[in-house]
Amino acid sequence: MSTALNGKLVTVFGASGFLGRHIVQALARRGYRVRAAVRRPDLATHLQPLGAPGQIMPVQANLRYRWSVDRAVIGADAVVNAVGILAPSGKQSFDAVQAFGPRAIAEAARAAGLDRVTHISAIGANPDSTSAYARSKAAGEAGILETLPDSVILRPSIVFGPEDDFFNKFADMARFAPVLPLLGGGDSKFQPVYVCDVAESVARAVDGDLKPGIYELGGPEIKSFRDCLEDMLAVTRRKRTLLPIPFPVASAMGKVFQLFPMAPFTADQVELLKTDNVVSEAARKDGRTLEGIGIKPATLAAVLPTYLERYREHGQYDAHRPA
Repeated sequence: MSTALNGKLVTVFGASGFLGRHIVQALARRGYRVRAAVRRPDLATHLQPLGAPGQIMPVQANLRYRWSVDRAVIGADAVVNAVGILAPSGKQSFDAVQAFGPRAIAEAARAAGLDRVTHISAIGANPDSTSAYARSKAAGEAGILETLPDSVILRPSIVFGPEDDFFNKFADMARFAPVLPLLGGGDSKFQPVYVCDVAESVARAVDGDLKPGIYELGGPEIKSFRDCLEDMLAVTRRKRTLLPIPFPVASAMGKVFQLFPMAPFTADQVELLKTDNVVSEAARKDGRTLEGIGIKPATLAAVLPTYLERYREHGQYDAHRPA
């Protein structure tokens, strides 16, 4: 791979995750040197082939340890925070990762002489939410904006792509389970957004093309939970029963599941589903959307078959069989 480096260094926190790796690739293609700030650099070697030799360098950083955050931003021309968790695990709590962490990154960036960071939040971030996830996302945004008011905050809806934790999870479940759960009845609304479109938004923010403020990123279609599972089943060519589960029952199930590793869902995730996860009319009117910044979002139909084929009965070898 031949890349003309532009001489600028970007520190990306959470670089080895699902969204992070696509952000790294988008930045590398623009010629940035990338410092991939991750908890386990030994597990981030998959990032290096995304750029030219020496262009991407993993470094150890943990948002719970401020000194490691400070060290990771020294000498950087820009900082991106893509760290996020869907459920707490051990010391990786919502408060530590999504509330305290963003403020620590912003303070470190300010101390390093930067006037803004690019921060990945989520549609639904709300200090008054019944969901701890949504409250911690709101606290993270507040910490960023109180420290560096000229920052860019990107709030994506549910993100889909090859390594996502939504369509892959349910497609894998459908391989064995005859019934798939529709939490809350399956009426919750999403606006699924392609991971590469989110990564491109981040790269444009780093380029300086986005004005300071909060952007909401959604795809071209609004889909219900039921719609999403039906789309997944159509691509994987499987027939499964979709069972509506009322919110009170789903919440009780989540409280039990979250006591065990690899829980299919938690009670807090059930709370999130009580609020639609779509781009607001205010963001649309203000041009703080993908379309508003000149990105044509990809559709589910165009992307899902590229990575869900492996869940068909005969895997990718079903690709050219009659449906």
